[in-house]
Amino acid sequence: MQLIMKLAFKLVRLNHYLIAALTLALVAISSALAYLIEPETFGTLFNAIWWVMTTVATVGYGDYFPKTVPGKVLAMFLYVFGIGLLSLLIGKIIDSIASFHKRRESGKLKVQESNHILVINWSKKAQLAVEELLSSEPGIHIVIIDDGDKHPYDRPNVQFVSGDPTSIEVLAMANIHAARSAIIFADPRIDDASLVDGKSLLIVSSIEQAAPAVHTTVEIVIEKHILNFRHVQVNDFILSHDAVSRLAVRSALKEGSVDLFTQLLSKQFGEDVFDITPDPAWLTYGDAFAALLRQGATLIADRTDMSINRKLDMKIPAEARLFVISNEDTIHKIRSERRY
Repeated sequence: MQLIMKLAFKLVRLNHYLIAALTLALVAISSALAYLIEPETFGTLFNAIWWVMTTVATVGYGDYFPKTVPGKVLAMFLYVFGIGLLSLLIGKIIDSIASFHKRRESGKLKVQESNHILVINWSKKAQLAVEELLSSEPGIHIVIIDDGDKHPYDRPNVQFVSGDPTSIEVLAMANIHAARSAIIFADPRIDDASLVDGKSLLIVSSIEQAAPAVHTTVEIVIEKHILNFRHVQVNDFILSHDAVSRLAVRSALKEGSVDLFTQLLSKQFGEDVFDITPDPAWLTYGDAFAALLRQGATLIADRTDMSINRKLDMKIPAEARLFVISNEDTIHKIRSERRY
């Protein structure tokens, strides 16, 4: 009995790959022995495998069973070792699944996805951003990086990496090199506004060092810090209270205009802003404006230039990036027709 206990203790300490290999070997050898001992009983090797599997799985249908003493001895061996080994394998699999979920929940899994979006520093604004991203592109993969120790928004396509986002190692866990872009929100847990921007600046510096090609958007609390962020080549920055203040003014001066801006800010309802590749047949902005208008879209800008409706006779430059106001169905139709 002591020998069996020692053997069982050693088996429990084996890794699941070795236990899986031992289980397969046990099934294969036992099936071959069963067929060699009683070929008349089982008829084919497959039937012998079937009997071994139903025995070690404790199903025992009774359609096949050994009739000779050697066959019964083999069956008793399977009762003692086969059932225990299979149970151990199943337990290891369950433990692995539980461990995987625990590591995922605590943000300890390395991100394997690519072309994903990083959302750094969790807050209510970050949650709204994640919800807007999922609404805009349902198949998009999002990675949240935060100092917390529990997944703050456990949804499909949303992974969590726990740790200090200023750390290169943490950014590497989030697969920063394969990321599409990163959005850095002001950390709401820091009271001093200067320290909030200081942390954001350190995060951006780490991203620029690790993956300079990744597009970065940063929320800035104090306006005078904008110059500091320009030095680290931030692609876009948003003043923390700027958008809210401006929308409030628009609402006060131009009643009802806030709904228009809300539609353009969100893909969840109404019209939206889309970029579109210029058609080679369009020579001027006027050609593009007229062609898109006929298809149900309104041309509004070339990159940041929103005055092109006063430059309709101007030729479209080769590096142009046009933006239109449209809905999802219309822009999808325009892009689909462009492929043919």
